[in-house]
Amino acid sequence: MKLLIASDIHGSAYYCRKLLGIFNAVQPDRMLLLGDLLYHGPRNDLPREYNPKDVITMLNAIADKLLCVRGNCEAEVDQMVLAFPIMAEYAVLYDGDRELFASHGHHITPENPPALPSGAVLLGGHTHVAEDRDCGHFRYLNPGSVSIPKGGTERGCLLYENGQFTSISLED
Repeated sequence: MKLLIASDIHGSAYYCRKLLGIFNAVQPDRMLLLGDLLYHGPRNDLPREYNPKDVITMLNAIADKLLCVRGNCEAEVDQMVLAFPIMAEYAVLYDGDRELFASHGHHITPENPPALPSGAVLLGGHTHVAEDRDCGHFRYLNPGSVSIPKGGTERGCLLYENGQFTSISLED
């Protein structure tokens, strides 16, 4: 399984194009988006080239390659314009015996995890801070934000291939 994992595009056409450039370069089986695709949210400044309509067009063009979970900024109206499901609170993927549990991260967190088997990986976004943490019997990974990074981290995403996670920067 080869996955590109990203979160928190927040309507930035500029950084969505950069993400799709990486998508085209690495040719994953699927791209897993961890929510907050279109709206920037009331606590965030407008991201570079804020244009949700362009983001809609770009993501709809690869709808058959996307797996998504709902972020705290998603609304039913967003689902009405997107050609792929975005309203699931979480997704569970399996790579052999390894469980990958994906959520946006505003409810399910490393401090409030679901029941996970030993060796599982909890994937979340929301904080806009890239993180890789050993939580005892599971690992927590956050790709950070595609468009509005926080905590001194870079804009980025993750590549999951052959059981390994690799951080990819979207910085120029």
